[in-house]
Amino acid sequence: MGIAAALFAAAGCQDSGGGGNSNNASGGDCGGKIAVFGAFTGPNAGLVIPSLNGAKLALEQFTAANPNCKVTMQEFDTQGNADQATPIANQVAQDKSFTAVIGGFFSGESKATMPIYQAAGLVMVAPSATATELTQAGNKSFHRVVGNDGTQGAAAVQYIKNTFKAQKVFVIDDGTPYGVGIIDEVKKGLGPVVVGSDKVQTDQTNFDATISKIKSAAPEVMAYGGYTNEAAPFLKQARAAGVTAKFLGFDGLYDPAFPKGVGPAAKGAIVTCPCLPAAEAGGTFTADFTKKYGEAPGSYGAEGFDAAQILLDGYKAGKKSREDLLAWVNAYDKQGVSKYLKFDPTGDVDKSKVVVWSYEWDGSAFKPQAEIKLS
Repeated sequence: MGIAAALFAAAGCQDSGGGGNSNNASGGDCGGKIAVFGAFTGPNAGLVIPSLNGAKLALEQFTAANPNCKVTMQEFDTQGNADQATPIANQVAQDKSFTAVIGGFFSGESKATMPIYQAAGLVMVAPSATATELTQAGNKSFHRVVGNDGTQGAAAVQYIKNTFKAQKVFVIDDGTPYGVGIIDEVKKGLGPVVVGSDKVQTDQTNFDATISKIKSAAPEVMAYGGYTNEAAPFLKQARAAGVTAKFLGFDGLYDPAFPKGVGPAAKGAIVTCPCLPAAEAGGTFTADFTKKYGEAPGSYGAEGFDAAQILLDGYKAGKKSREDLLAWVNAYDKQGVSKYLKFDPTGDVDKSKVVVWSYEWDGSAFKPQAEIKLS
């Protein structure tokens, strides 16, 4: 298991309102310690690093604004693996110095650790864990600042119907809670338009059997639910085998490592994401992020910033205990840089504020196409 234990000290706080972000000075004794866990290394890290960097940016601005309110954040690298995330969750839960959690970033690690954090009374604020089931089991700790796969799946269905105008679709999932969940939504929405389906496995490298099924079904579109580690070699092999069906993936592939792994055959691939293009984020976030990291924020950068900001606002307000911070997040009601942030009783962000965008790999970057309007 890889555990990165870098500490990032920060002080003060930043408020966001009306789509902007501004810093307000704070005095008095306040602060706390946040654990953040996710795939910070490994084959799928490219999906997570922008949102981790968004959270770090919030902390840095937090430091500059109010030096009297000290907050630290400790990183735990799970590589997105539930088996690695579980002992980390036990470690964090038992360490009373931790009073809040940012994560998980993936749905599988979130599902595995939610009961542990709930038992410990630790609030979780996830920037990018989208599986619908995460907010359906009554867990009181888990919250997410991003729309779930019920919304993203419905948007993908609209894209397939209205943009691709496809009559024959083949679907593939990777067996994870995320991949299965979003493909189930697509199946439900498309009905008989789905002419075939298959599953792949984690760390699979040969996809001949799936490709053979796709050729037999002769679809116009392939929809893939999963992550880069398997999706990139799958698409590369499918194209090499002569499969010309259009490719649609989801936010798990909004990762620069995906097209890099596919090579030139990735051009034209579509991914959907309930995350904003950089130009759509509120306030000075995109300019600040670009100045700090030398590139525009990628997948879930603004959502990572918002996840951290919710907790920083709580510390500034004098919330120090796990119980107080959980209550703070439950009651949060404020504009963020990615959307207006308010949670329903299940921990989902207000569905009326969620938008889903399509992005196309144009050979050099994921280019935003348009917001997908749900009918």
